[in-house]
Amino acid sequence: MRLDKFLSQQLGISRNDVGRELRAGRVTVDNEIIKTGAFKLKPEQVVAYEGTVLKQLNGARYFMLNKPQGYVCSTDDPVNPTILYFIDEPVAHKLHSAGRLDIDTTGLVLLTDDGQWSHRITSPKHHCEKTYLVTLEHPISADTEDKFLAGVQLSGEKTPTKSAKLEVIEPQLVRLTISEGRYHQVKRMFAAVGNHVTELHRERIGEIYLDPALEPGEYRALTQNEIDSIQMPII
Repeated sequence: MRLDKFLSQQLGISRNDVGRELRAGRVTVDNEIIKTGAFKLKPEQVVAYEGTVLKQLNGARYFMLNKPQGYVCSTDDPVNPTILYFIDEPVAHKLHSAGRLDIDTTGLVLLTDDGQWSHRITSPKHHCEKTYLVTLEHPISADTEDKFLAGVQLSGEKTPTKSAKLEVIEPQLVRLTISEGRYHQVKRMFAAVGNHVTELHRERIGEIYLDPALEPGEYRALTQNEIDSIQMPII
């Protein structure tokens, strides 16, 4: 990764501001002052700003991506392009998504190389909430909110879904919050009440919201507060 990009993420400042800090000699890599933002960092190198060591590249990494359509949430796929196409990081292939999205679903994807952290998102016992913006083929039925609150029976499942929150924005545009992650759950829930999902966009995982500044295909490092918000189960 370029040094200026790393500093921009870690310090929360623009590339222009990073350039001024570099020219002022405030940044060292392995105790050597570096003044060019194009310097290529290696995973084992240690970066310091005004003597304070920033998060090392070989530590756990956490990112959010605004996933566009047409990409799969895997590190390798023989047929389809993967979300790693967008990730300009050292050894990006070691990152994995904490909760996948279908190829035609857009929005928030979290990537990390911290398996315990991602487990707290994906494990059913932690009940980590996810919120989706859902575009429907038909206007929403008046009784759908109550049905989702009570739980609906999905085809091929032994037990109904857990209680889910539905917010109607427009007759064919709703916001759905669920606390489990069954296969194609959102699409199957609407199919169970006689509707069809035409577009699906994830806005939130736990207390982490998709950054509105990220265009489709763009990503950024998570803030420490965002990372820490996943440390405890979300009830």
